[in-house]
Amino acid sequence: MAHFPVNHPARPLYRVFAGLVGLYILVFGCWGVVVTWGEPLFDRGSIWVLGLRTNLAFSLVSVLFGIVLLVGASRRGNLGHYMNLTAGAVFMVTGLAMMSVLQTEANVLNFSMSTVVVSLLFGLLLLATGLYDKIGPEEHAEALRHSRNHPVADTGSR
Repeated sequence: MAHFPVNHPARPLYRVFAGLVGLYILVFGCWGVVVTWGEPLFDRGSIWVLGLRTNLAFSLVSVLFGIVLLVGASRRGNLGHYMNLTAGAVFMVTGLAMMSVLQTEANVLNFSMSTVVVSLLFGLLLLATGLYDKIGPEEHAEALRHSRNHPVADTGSR
């Protein structure tokens, strides 16, 4: 079973990173909706917003994901932990899937290679924040800290 650090001291910093990713995605999505409004939903045109190519469908999905990430970053419980892990996996899978269809008609979200790279980077960042922002009882965290600092075998005779 995987071990997730509990009550990591840098947890607030990781939540800020997740919030910044969510904020960027929300701003990108809102701006993209404004710019692509009136265009076909799955248009494959050359519309760029904040350095990423987009269409109306991708902009709408970005607005939803940005809101979800901001909600996850603002929660103090483990909901944000699970949301970041899930969103990180979704960004990684989406980035890889869209990279495989970049030059085909299946590129319905109008990704470019720069959009793929940003998606993969955001996925890695969200996975990292999800790994370190788990919250648990202080007794559990103290037991983990003690077990890390406690010698495995103290022979005492030399």
